Formats: sequence, C-alpha cells, structure tokens
Amino acid sequence: MPKLPRGMFRRKEGGSWYLRLYRGGCERWVSLGADFETAKQRAEEVRSMKSGAFAGRMTVSQAGARWLELYVRTRRNEKGQQVTAGRVRQYLEPFMGHVLLDRVTGEDVRAYRLWLERSTDLAPTSVWHLLSDCRCLFGWCEEAGLVSRSPFPRRVMPRLQERPPDRLTDEEAEQLRCLSEPHGFVCRLALGTGLRWGELCRAQASDVEREFLLVHHTKSRKVRRVPLTGELLAEVRRHVGKLVPYAQRSPGSFANTVKRRSGIERFHVHQMRHTFACQWLERGGNLAALQQILGHASIETTQRYARLSDEVVMREAKRLATGERSG
Repeated sequence: MPKLPRGMFRRKEGGSWYLRLYRGGCERWVSLGADFETAKQRAEEVRSMKSGAFAGRMTVSQAGARWLELYVRTRRNEKGQQVTAGRVRQYLEPFMGHVLLDRVTGEDVRAYRLWLERSTDLAPTSVWHLLSDCRCLFGWCEEAGLVSRSPFPRRVMPRLQERPPDRLTDEEAEQLRCLSEPHGFVCRLALGTGLRWGELCRAQASDVEREFLLVHHTKSRKVRRVPLTGELLAEVRRHVGKLVPYAQRSPGSFANTVKRRSGIERFHVHQMRHTFACQWLERGGNLAALQQILGHASIETTQRYARLSDEVVMREAKRLATGERSG
C-alpha cells in the first residue's frame, strides 16, 4: 500500500476512505468513497477547497451538480434521481444557482421559500419537498468540506396541514370487489393486500408460499410477506403467471376503466392501498403488523391510518346512544 495522504484514513478493512479535517477547532470526517485512487483525488480536491483555491469560485449550481452526481446517485433510486435533478434544474438553479456557495446565507434560503410560495403554483407539499432537497444539498456541502457550516436555517420548513388518508368508503370498496373480470380480481387483490401498483403488476402466482404472497422488488428493496386469507387465497391459487395483466399500462388507464364501470369518479389506484390500511385497523388489526405488510420503514408513517373514518365514528356514536336509551 503506497503512503497515504495526510489526514486520510480507512476506519475498517474494505470500507470507505475518509479525510479528517479540523474546522474552527472541531474535528470533521469527510467521506471519500471506497475506491483508493478516487478517494485520493477527492482528498486533494477537498484540501484545495479548504485552502480557498476553489471554494470561492464554486456556485450553488456547480455544487448542486456535484451533489447529484456523488450523493443522489448513490442514495436514491432511478425515479428519485430524475425527480431530484428536475427540482434542482427547475427551481433551485433559477433562484440561486449563480450565487457563490460560500456566500449563501440563511436569509437566502428564507427568500427561496417565499419565492416558491409566491411566484409558483406549487402545493405546500411540493414546497416542502423542494426545501428538503435544498437542506440535503447544503448538509452534504458541509459534510464534504465545501462550506464550514450549512447555511440552511432552523425553523424554515413549512408546517403541512395534516390530511386524512384518501380512502374509499366501505360501500365503494364493495362496489370495486363486485366489478366484472379481470378488473374485479385486481381490485380484490389490491384491497386485500395493500400492494402498490408496481408491486401488483410484478406479482406472480408462483410467489404464493403457504398463505403468504412474497413481494419482491419493493420500494424499500426488502422482500415482504403479505398474508392471503379466505377466498382471496383460493382465487390467487387458481391463477397462473402474472396476477395482474396490466404491466404495460399506466395506473391512470386502469383507473379510468374502473371509474367508468363503477361510477366512482374520484377513484385512483392508490386509494385501494389506503383503504386496506384503514380497514385493517378499524377491524382491530395490529399497527406493527400493518407496518410490516405495507413495508413502511417507520411506524410513524403507518400511524396516519390510525384515525378512524367518519362511518366508524358514527356507528360508535349510534351504538352508545342506543345503549343510553335502553339503559
């Protein structure tokens, strides 16, 4: 092994290389990647930026391009990479892409939020996602040694209004289950498993193992085991090959056909996942088990389904009122 550049270390054999820097009396480790030659070149770049040779000339646009190449490509899936690159190109670059990286302040970030809210037709959720990417970018710049401290201020993220899950009523769900084939089976499968559209289209009859459907190629890259019970299990076992014959069609095309046949104009495919989750909890299902079935990384994501529907609340109110009168 050749002599290592000053401050360059590897914490464990076969792991990533790091560069140890000291900024303002504090120790900071900068990740350089696992390849030695690339890490050595990156270490020299970081040292040059630290000394001021390049940091003063790097703009937010240039830092954004490097962030997309080094961070986003290794941390997000292909669709996430495309969405993030589009956000940077369409919003961040026009507003502050020309600004020198070391000149960005918290007030610039606050002005960016106000510009997004006032000058565009973006929904509050979209503004939140754009600011979240901005925060991630500047956090990466700090970690990589491009700036001594991220300029992203505290308490600048907008507070989002809580929204109940966009679910179907029990009556609407039953309408979908009674549709003619093959749409009826697809709806019964979705309402009985909570699978996403892509997972539905990839599901095979051979994926059934005992009373479980094995879900591969998931959003989290983890294999899930989704229980199949009763009539749905028997129906799935009668199929051969792909369970959903719409792999080449968009969910919007399927939804339009279901709308026409069911008369539910507000229907979209993901409603069936929300409906499955809500009905699971309304029937007394375990929250942790639901998290595992849906494949959520955090149980906080699953907890949003714990709010009871208006129909359930009204049934409970009528039950209590009837009990009071009979007493």
